[in-house]
Amino acid sequence: MFSKKPAPAQRPGPTASPMAGGNRGAATFSIFGADISLKGDVTATADLHIDGRIEGDITCAALVQGEGSEIHGAIRAQSARLSGTVHGSIDAGELVILRSARIHGDVSYDALTIEQGAEVDGKFAHRTASSAEAPLTLVS
Repeated sequence: MFSKKPAPAQRPGPTASPMAGGNRGAATFSIFGADISLKGDVTATADLHIDGRIEGDITCAALVQGEGSEIHGAIRAQSARLSGTVHGSIDAGELVILRSARIHGDVSYDALTIEQGAEVDGKFAHRTASSAEAPLTLVS
């Protein structure tokens, strides 16, 4: 007699972070397209998706690197998913290195996934408990 219609599927709003898998309050993300070439350090409280070329250090919450992109500088992120070329050190809590990635530099991590076919020319180091507990601080 009485029927309850199922609620329509909710779509994440513009503040959702696709890299983090959902809505995290006021989280945002920024995209550097394939046509972007930037010299200088990048610091963001947002998640970053990079398809272009960056010459400088990157500090952010979460980083997704596209296959054709190049980063020449250090990366520091709480999580990173890399599939392009990196020339520089990487310091990430959760790190995923995809098969198309070419890494030239040392890597420190808490959790690490490497797909077969990825190339890394550098040393791997699991972060110590004291450095893993230290929060990532971002400078505006």
